[in-house]
Amino acid sequence: MIGVTLLTGFLGSGKTTLLQRLLTDPAMARAAVLINEFGEVGLDHHLLDRIDDNVVLMKSGCICCTVRGEVADALMNLDSLRTRGEIDFDRVVIETTGLADPYPVLQTLRAHPVLRSHFENDGVLTTVDAVNAARQVEHRAEAVRQIAAADRIILTKTDLVEVADITALRATLSRINPTAPVVTGADETRAIIARLDPALPPEDVAETRAHHHHHHHHDVNEDLGVVTFSLTVEQSVDWTDFGIWLTLLLHRYGDRIFRFKGILAIAGEDRPVAVHGVQHLVHAPVHMTHWPEGPRVSRMVFILEGIDPDRIRRSFYAFMKLDEVRAVA
Repeated sequence: MIGVTLLTGFLGSGKTTLLQRLLTDPAMARAAVLINEFGEVGLDHHLLDRIDDNVVLMKSGCICCTVRGEVADALMNLDSLRTRGEIDFDRVVIETTGLADPYPVLQTLRAHPVLRSHFENDGVLTTVDAVNAARQVEHRAEAVRQIAAADRIILTKTDLVEVADITALRATLSRINPTAPVVTGADETRAIIARLDPALPPEDVAETRAHHHHHHHHDVNEDLGVVTFSLTVEQSVDWTDFGIWLTLLLHRYGDRIFRFKGILAIAGEDRPVAVHGVQHLVHAPVHMTHWPEGPRVSRMVFILEGIDPDRIRRSFYAFMKLDEVRAVA
């Protein structure tokens, strides 16, 4: 399976600048990059060969493909060229437009009958403009959704703002998406493009907003239109019951659940199980090698839009037949 990394971010947030760096880095020598137009990222002096009207091979070895129609068509074309031995790549990076909602692309990867057999989601990188982001998240829903979808956030233009402004912006980003680590555009390229594991590492939930000592907590920011909701359950969880509950929850509210991540203490299992999803998409669960420090309990984090967190909490305890009074005591 070929991992696909989605590079998104609001207009002017530095996606193109970051992409230019990625395209010349040796770590991307066997990558295929889907972009809107070749001219937008200044590739002319890097071109080595034109495979077809939409695909060029660069001197660095990286393959660039323009998205003239649907992302699915571009990926299918790349896969066909790869199958015929005309090109070779081991990963794909897709750059979205500045106003794009990243969720439809993720949905395409999971739902397309052919693509899902060849490609898998390798995470979402979101660039955030330190100069303008505070204003953007207040007025543009697209900016909020791009941040909420992120597995890693790249903070750009930090040299143009005061340290206090960066601190305030980091707090805002944490309220929108407390599970995504934040790096700066000045960090090493390889640290930014290292393969993202959408499955939840132990520390992400264990340390999320330092709420692991609470049994349930939600942080509402009506200006941003999002709610971050965390839930801790001390009792073991039945895996089958959890799967049915999550399926029903996403069927009903998936469009408004930007992201969920969790570590579960499954009945009959010694090791924790990590779960992760974006809207209606649920990634394969991962059996982790060890428990994070602290009590061995189930911990989940949800990023929601327009949903009362108590509705999710009550449905979880009712469906799982857990004693909520005991759990929050």
